Order: sequence, then structure tokens, then C-alpha cells
Amino acid sequence: MKKLIVIEGLDGSGKSTQLELLKKKLPGAHFITFPYYETDSGRIISAYLKGTFAETDPVRSAYSASIMYAVDRYTSFKTHWEALYESGRPVISARYVSSNAVYQMTKLDSSEWAGYLDWLTDLEYDKLGMPRPDLTIFLDMPTDVSQKLLMDRYGGDESKKDIHERDIAYLRHCRDAAMFSAERYGWSVINCSENGEPRSITDINSNIMNILQDHI
Repeated sequence: MKKLIVIEGLDGSGKSTQLELLKKKLPGAHFITFPYYETDSGRIISAYLKGTFAETDPVRSAYSASIMYAVDRYTSFKTHWEALYESGRPVISARYVSSNAVYQMTKLDSSEWAGYLDWLTDLEYDKLGMPRPDLTIFLDMPTDVSQKLLMDRYGGDESKKDIHERDIAYLRHCRDAAMFSAERYGWSVINCSENGEPRSITDINSNIMNILQDHI
């Protein structure tokens, strides 16, 4: 039976760390991470994140950036993991279509969010034929906490952050978009902090495994 499971979360929420733990615990699954920075489509996204395109219209940016990420997912699916998915091997992805909902939808007024999600799901799932996830887990790490983790990752060098990571107000708004999407699509949300500090990696991983046991 085909299975696609998505691990989603804001920058600094611990997605990559959790994916590495899952690789050890679920050797039969295939793991992917978006964007695919080393491909032609991924290099376009790298340029976008460095501010190369400098789109000043937020509405246009929401849709143009969404298409860039959608193309990256489509090309990776067709050239890398479609056969694995069709064979029935579980696929676990760090980021997916849900990332557009979290990061791009927030550029729009909240009154436009439902319409954007309709457009996004039609584009990626219906028009491009990308698989719909069987489960999306959102790692909910408050922005103030995730910023501390990002600074640890980059050795305190603020300049290493991309255009999204350095905009704290934007990231807070992204969490609002994530909660909107989680309610609309029934994502499983894991609270990743306690008393202003991140919960332990092992505790969060235990939560993830408890959710996964009903799906894999």
C-alpha cells in the first residue's frame, strides 16, 4: 500500500534532526527532503532565498514562489522517488506541499488563505499529479525558541540566515498560517517546547513514533 508521510515545521523546529532519527528506526522507509538544492530547480530556489528575485508585490510573490517550489517537488518526484512510492515503500518527506501553505500563503491577507489553499492543492495534487500525503505531522516550535536553535546552528552568525529565517515577524505569521492549514487538513500537531525551552529530541521523537505506528 502506498504511503506518504510529511514532517513539517518552521525553520529551527528540528525537522532534519527528527528525520535522521527516523531513518535509524524505520530502515524500510525512503526519506526525502525539500528543496532539492543541488538540482537545477533547487538552484532557482536557492537564488530566491538569497533575495535574487526581489519581488516587491507580496501577492505576486506568494504565487510565483509557490510555483518555484512546486516545480522542484514535481521534478524530484518524476526523476527520483515516483517508482519507490508506487512500489508501496513508505516515503517520509521533510517539507512538502504543506511548506507552500506555511511560508507562501502568509504573504496574503488572511481573508485570501482559503482561496490560496484551493489553488495550491489543485495545482500540485490535481494538475501536477503529486501524491497526497496520508499524514502530515507539524512540529510546532515557537518562533522565539526556534531562533535560538537557528543561531546555534549557524554559530551565532546572523548573516547565514536566509530571507525567511531572518524575518521574525514573518515567521510568527507563518505559524498562524500553519495552524490554519493544520485545522483545515487535519495535520497532527506536536508541541515542541515547554516553559520557553525546546523539549528533548527523544521526547519529540517518541511523540512522532506514537503517531506513525498507526500509519506504517
